[in-house]
Amino acid sequence: MPPTSRRPTSNEATSNEPGRARPAGLVRAGVPTAADPIEPQPQSRLRLRLDLRYDGSAFHGWATQPGLTTVQATIQEALWRVLRLPEPPLLTVAGRTDAGVHARGQVAHADVAAESWTAAAGSAERRLARLLPPSVRVTAISPAPDGFDARFSALWRRYSYRVCDDPARADPLRRHDTLWYSRRLDLARMNDAALACLGEHDFAAFCRSREGATTIRELLRLEWATAEPGVAVATVTADAFCHNMVRALTGALLSVGDGSKPAGWLGQLLAAGVRDPAAWVAPPHPLCLEEVGYPEPAAMADRAATTRRIRMLDS
Repeated sequence: MPPTSRRPTSNEATSNEPGRARPAGLVRAGVPTAADPIEPQPQSRLRLRLDLRYDGSAFHGWATQPGLTTVQATIQEALWRVLRLPEPPLLTVAGRTDAGVHARGQVAHADVAAESWTAAAGSAERRLARLLPPSVRVTAISPAPDGFDARFSALWRRYSYRVCDDPARADPLRRHDTLWYSRRLDLARMNDAALACLGEHDFAAFCRSREGATTIRELLRLEWATAEPGVAVATVTADAFCHNMVRALTGALLSVGDGSKPAGWLGQLLAAGVRDPAAWVAPPHPLCLEEVGYPEPAAMADRAATTRRIRMLDS
């Protein structure tokens, strides 16, 4: 009798080898099926440097806080929209400013997908200006040098503090960035007192302590000068600052300048190493971060590594 005819099975019908079935789902190498998962291709990352200015009057400081308007959150949201990122990027800043403190020369960095920056590079600054409130501006944004870290690569930060000690000369248009002080100040006396704090010291007497964080800093400059009749401006430069350090130093110097405390008082506070209730913290609104200094591009990574080892627990 002739053999019984039968229809080949699906495996047999798709086999390229006579008499041999291909297992279900097997396909030629390198030819995926619709059911196969597609592995996402890794995106190259790029570090951006942002140069910032802001009026801190309406902000609850730099750092993001739930339910509060902060400089960091405001800029991160604008970057997210301009660069069309899947989520807002995390900004790392050279110096975290407190509520009410301003910045004219703040620096930050963010790591983003290189493709996102390439697509937006030509118009990023202009589009950020449209999205950000009038109190915040990104004055420059560009790829950072290799090894750059806005916080740890910095060599120094320079702040200013503006005081008017003549009520008749108080400018109402500058009331948001100037302390109106009711007593006349002796700037020469203040500068003499400031000399005791120059150099590397433990500034625990002028800082809000944090567990595990060092309060050792190198104060490079602390000097008062007359900016205009009735107005004095302090220039304060250090490798870094701990919390409240500039405002605490300023408050102590104002007490020396108006004659309430002797010129040697700052040196005594520094040596004691503990907060003194008599050393008041000056208000935040006259304080402005003016500039951050960095090394040459080739030294960025080494500087960041050195600073990170010393102060990795600091804010």
